[in-house]
Formats: sequence, structure tokens, C-alpha cells
Amino acid sequence: MMQSVDIAIVGGGMVGLALAAAFKDTDLRIAVIEGKIPDDTLDELPDVRVSALSRSTEMILRNLNAWDGVMSRRAAPYSAMEVWEQDSFARIEFSANQMTQPNLGHIVENRVIQLALLDQVKKQINVSLHMPVTIQNIAVGESEAWLTLSDGQAVTAKLVVGADGANSWVRKQFDIPLTHWDYGHSAIVANVRTAESHDSIARQIFTPLGPLAFLPMQDPNLSSIVWSTDPNRAERLLEMPDDKFNQALTTEFDGRLGLCELQGERQAFPLKMRYARDFVLDRVALVGDAAHTIHPLAGQGVNLGLLDAAALAQEVIAQWQNGEDIGAKRNLRGYERWRKAEAAKMIAAMQGFKDLFEGNNPAKKLVRGIGMKLVGQLPGAKDEIMKRALGLKGDLPDLAKMARGVHES
Repeated sequence: MMQSVDIAIVGGGMVGLALAAAFKDTDLRIAVIEGKIPDDTLDELPDVRVSALSRSTEMILRNLNAWDGVMSRRAAPYSAMEVWEQDSFARIEFSANQMTQPNLGHIVENRVIQLALLDQVKKQINVSLHMPVTIQNIAVGESEAWLTLSDGQAVTAKLVVGADGANSWVRKQFDIPLTHWDYGHSAIVANVRTAESHDSIARQIFTPLGPLAFLPMQDPNLSSIVWSTDPNRAERLLEMPDDKFNQALTTEFDGRLGLCELQGERQAFPLKMRYARDFVLDRVALVGDAAHTIHPLAGQGVNLGLLDAAALAQEVIAQWQNGEDIGAKRNLRGYERWRKAEAAKMIAAMQGFKDLFEGNNPAKKLVRGIGMKLVGQLPGAKDEIMKRALGLKGDLPDLAKMARGVHES
């Protein structure tokens, strides 16, 4: 059986579903192809994969009518952020009050975002969901692409979007080269109960062995950790008995919230930077981790991906309304220039941040301490950093701008 659509989105995770949802008010025909159906039952203990959602991401989700679905499940707003260096006077704090904001963002499980978006996409009459289905084959002609699916169906589309993650099948099928490097770290993620309340403050410490972040969850004594360290050490930490792991974690975090107690599983994944040489070809576009991955230092990866989805939808809708071919590379170049520039800025910023805090050289430590002190004291410097982190600055798609009836207050 053959289905003809305008856009085939490969990947039904957060970014792929956000893209599908962004076409809700159009007559574009969309197919979403995803290999797994997400489990819609949430355990008492949150998933270990979470994201720090910026204000611009909140606006995208509000404008896609998915924000209520996030908040009704599980989300933890955080009101302040503390960053410091171990054995140094380098320290800086940010608070929502200083920014006249209700909060600095929300810590949300990735699956919660995916489920909230899936709720909305299921309501769209212009979207067909192929889940759980994989692609067996893809071929591109002059005016459309043909996809053969594992359930025997075939789909033709004017545009195929790879929203299928860091190891993108779509990117590999088209031999799109990657600029990439290994950060030399693995990130351990886990849920941790602390003796003292986190007070809705996100905290990050830089140690000679790597950064460690504690992200506040809904439970006042539960945090999601992202512990970046060299792969061999990460392996040792994963294999440690719980009591030894708790001890190592408490020490690494300077005992800031008292004794730490692991809750549930630990996972580790390697940290790599990836940047696709092409975000678009004829009939193909890449979004999210399929196009780029960055260091999780500031938790900006998901925000970057959702902005890709909003930007691509905006460009495609404009071309469609003008009667243009939405799959032609020349008509997708605006999206590519826009999002390549934004991704490159974020990659450079994260690399600079990582390099700045790497190493235990006393001179470097002094520079870090003075630098953080200056940023804390210079009028407007902290505001500028926070506006960028909140996603209130930069070249934003329309979907990421203030929703009607929503105020920053």
C-alpha cells in the first residue's frame, strides 16, 4: 500500500513530534515514522534522562498546546542557579528574582515532553503515525522520496526530515559527513536523594576531574545528576556498590546538600560533539541531534533541537504558502544557514566553557575566579548570560516567542 505525504518525519522523539505539531494549522500532509512507542505510565521515580527547558522551549510547547501536558505529568521549575569551582573562590549565582522572571526554567524528563507532544500530534487530522515501524529503504527522485517501511507500507514524500537522533539513520543513508570530536568524558545520570532540600536551585560544581550538576526535581530532596568524568572513572563509578558511590558523590559535590543517596539505576553515555556538514540536501533536512550534539554542560541540547523544529516548520510553511517546492535544497537553505549559525555558536560556547574549567593550573584557577567575580559584578553581564540561557535573546523562530496571553512576570 502506498501513502503519499508532503513531509515524512523519521523519528518520533521530542524534536520529531514538535516538528509535526508545528504543522497543526496547515494542510500539509505529515507522516511520522518511529521505531518505538513510548510507555505512557510514569514510575514514582523519574526517568534518568531529563532536560533543562529554557523559556523559549516553554514558549514553543505552549504554542503547540503541549505545555499543559508537561505540567500535568511532572515538571520542576528552578528559581536559581549556583556555579562554583572546587578549592577556589570562583563562584557565580543567578536568580529568577533578579531577572523579574517566575523561574529560570524547568527540569523535565525527556519522556514527559515526548508524551505531551504525542497527545497533541494524535489530534491532528493531517498527521499519520507509523509506530512502531522502521524504514527498510529510501530512494530519492527528482520531485519526491520513496520510503519502504518494515510493516510493508510505502510512503512517498516531497521532504524527508531526519529527526532520528545522534546516530541518525537518515544522515548515514545520505552519507552526510560529520565534523566531530570526543569530549573525552562520559556522563553518568541518576536520581539522587539528598539529606538537605535543594530549594529549587540548580547547582553545578567544576572539579579537576570534570563538572557535576545537580538538577532539582519535584520532590524537594530529589535531584537528577549529570556527572561528567573520564570514561574509565565513569566505568568504575558505575560498578561501585551503592554506598561507595554515595560516598564518592557526596565528596565530589563538596557535601553541599549533605549525604547523597542513589535512587534507582545509574546510566552512563559518552560525550561527543557532532556537527553535520549539511543540514539540508535535495528532499532531505536534519533537525536536533541528527544535525548536531553538544556538551551537556548547560543542558541546552534539547532546547537547540526544538528551536530547529520550530525554525524548519516556519521556513517550510512560508515556502508552501508561496507555492514553492518544499523539498528543494535551494528553498531549504534559509533554514540551514539560520540553524547552522545558532548551533555553531552554542558548540563554541560550550567548548570554551569546558576549556576554561579544565585543568588545575593555579594561574588558570585565578583567572577563573576573577572572571566569575567580574561577571557577577559588572552591570548587565549576568543579565546578558541569563537572557541567552533562558532563550530570550538570539534569532528565535516565531513559535519560540511570547505566546498570546503569556507574560514574563
